[in-house]
Amino acid sequence: MKRTFSSSFLLLSTLLKSTSRRKFLPRSFFSDHSSLDPSLLSYPISSPNLKPGTDHPFTLIKFHSRCFQTFPDPSPLLPSRQRNIQEESDLEESFESATTTEEILKSFQAFAATLDEKDKRLGLACLKVGQHLDSIGTDDHENILSFGLRALKILDDGGDASVSVAMALHLVGSASYDLKRFNDSLGFLNRANRILGVLEKENSEEFDVRPVIHAVQLQLANTKTAMGRREEALLNLKRCLELKESILEPKSREMGIAYRDLAEAYAAVLNFKEALPLCEKALEIHLSRLGQNSVEVAHDRRLLGVIYTGLEDHVKAMEQNQLSKKVLKSWGMSSDLILAEIDAANIQIALGKYDEAVKTLKGVAQQTEKDSEIRALVFISMAKALCNQEKFAEGKRCLEISCDILEKKEMHLPSKVAEAYMEISSLYETMNEFATAIPLLKRSLGMIEKLPQEQHMEGNVLGKIGWLFLLTGKVEEGIPYLESAAERLKESFGAKHFAVGYIYNNLGAAYMELERPQAAAQMFAISKDIMDVSLGPHHADSIQTCQSLANAYSAMQSYTLALEFQQKVVDAWASHGAVARDELKEANRILEDLKKKSFGWIPDLIVEHAKSLAEGNDTAPTKHAWNLKPWSYYYVRTPEGSRVRLRAWYRAQNRARYIFGVTWLIFIGLRMPSRLHTE
Repeated sequence: MKRTFSSSFLLLSTLLKSTSRRKFLPRSFFSDHSSLDPSLLSYPISSPNLKPGTDHPFTLIKFHSRCFQTFPDPSPLLPSRQRNIQEESDLEESFESATTTEEILKSFQAFAATLDEKDKRLGLACLKVGQHLDSIGTDDHENILSFGLRALKILDDGGDASVSVAMALHLVGSASYDLKRFNDSLGFLNRANRILGVLEKENSEEFDVRPVIHAVQLQLANTKTAMGRREEALLNLKRCLELKESILEPKSREMGIAYRDLAEAYAAVLNFKEALPLCEKALEIHLSRLGQNSVEVAHDRRLLGVIYTGLEDHVKAMEQNQLSKKVLKSWGMSSDLILAEIDAANIQIALGKYDEAVKTLKGVAQQTEKDSEIRALVFISMAKALCNQEKFAEGKRCLEISCDILEKKEMHLPSKVAEAYMEISSLYETMNEFATAIPLLKRSLGMIEKLPQEQHMEGNVLGKIGWLFLLTGKVEEGIPYLESAAERLKESFGAKHFAVGYIYNNLGAAYMELERPQAAAQMFAISKDIMDVSLGPHHADSIQTCQSLANAYSAMQSYTLALEFQQKVVDAWASHGAVARDELKEANRILEDLKKKSFGWIPDLIVEHAKSLAEGNDTAPTKHAWNLKPWSYYYVRTPEGSRVRLRAWYRAQNRARYIFGVTWLIFIGLRMPSRLHTE
């Protein structure tokens, strides 16, 4: 997820609303740069584009020292104490009016020299300098951090919960994030969030803390994303949206962008169902506000195409893609248009239109620079189309071109290159080139491990490596990769994400290969629980996991459980109708085989009795292979669905009752596609 906004000292302008409460606050900490949209700091809410310093009737007032000055005009004969106060006031005003970086730093040095180290004005001055340096995008993050820590030390003296302390914590958290000290960043930001939570509950009419809360929530989302905790980051982004909804006009352009940003975040974690209504809301707002041919509408449509692709609705995806390209072309946005063309080619591949996709990509390739990463992506997509046509030699050539380009970009674009290597590896896998696919994935893993913000990708790569080891028969080598993948993905996407379910399913398959059905059943059971929640019990992958669980119980000779889950498989495929006719037929075949296995001892017993009766032998058979208790209860389900309890009272002394009871049980059990339970 991109870091959409940087911190800036415009947040301090909100402090002017409480000048009567905090006498030490500076009088005009305004700037045109902000970590928040300037509209968030406007008042009233109905004026989203109002900026400080305008002549609007509700504009925040800029107070100056001289407005409240009670001293007469200075004269050369003023006492030294009054002269020092006057000089300090002039230096403060000079610092407040500074706008360029050079002016701010120079006036700060002069102003700070006149103040005591514990003076709150010095703390706010340090905060202003730090936020300004952050807002202009300077690379000296250590310097920003030093200003933030100095401000925090002064303003936090006494431990009172104040907005200025929260702002200092936000600045320090932001600088720590830029220095990749994510745990430190999270600590500072969490404390800022707690302080702002207390202030929000006070609900003071003198000061609106919502813009500051928004800045802290946004930075929390950035930091958690960088730590791979994307599910938690989504909660912070949802809070950001709620704050904007309470501040901005409902149909404003900024609100449309806010909806799209959250939709993009959901799409990044492959939660396309949640992303779809948010993106549609963004499109609705931008269409009504900006019109059909606006750039924002084009961006909305492109994201909508990606979401529809994720939902496997490729026709709608292509429709949105075409509309997006039309607008981008009219605005001359060539770089965005190229990316949209690549999206279109991938949709064509998904629709099976391989020749059209290759034609599209050849046209795009002519518009790209020779060694650009975009050109590498073009050849990867072209290889995908060619592999689907089984033109493997041409596909390999495209992949070789891509790898040559990407190798030169590893230092500058490690995240993008690692992701591209994963895609290339998948294509080699489809060509059964496992010896090439696995080293590429390991190369990708080595790059991702150095990028804490790409932890979710690390889980995917580990899972792919483990899966390929399974395919090549190196099961014991693959299991550690799969176990690590499960942990990484749980941290990134949450314990109930379908990607975690797939990893546990593969772990189950690995244990089955090692003839450890009990361990396999545990993994399949976890996988089934996850997939039932994330995909639904009737999704094809959920059904297959249920089938694997039935197979594992069968291997353990736990036929009662095996029959139960196999029946669920049959019912699930039956709900798909005619399209799943073959799958249903196979599931029923397995069910019948399980029934035969579970009652395998009974036919032999009846044959023995039949022979005994034919020979006139009154001696009851002594073979009790079934090992049933004299008093046992069996449950079967009739065709109408009612549950029948059969009490089997087997006594060797009563041959007629014995034969009748067992035969009746066999007859009912084998005729009905039912579950059989023993108590």
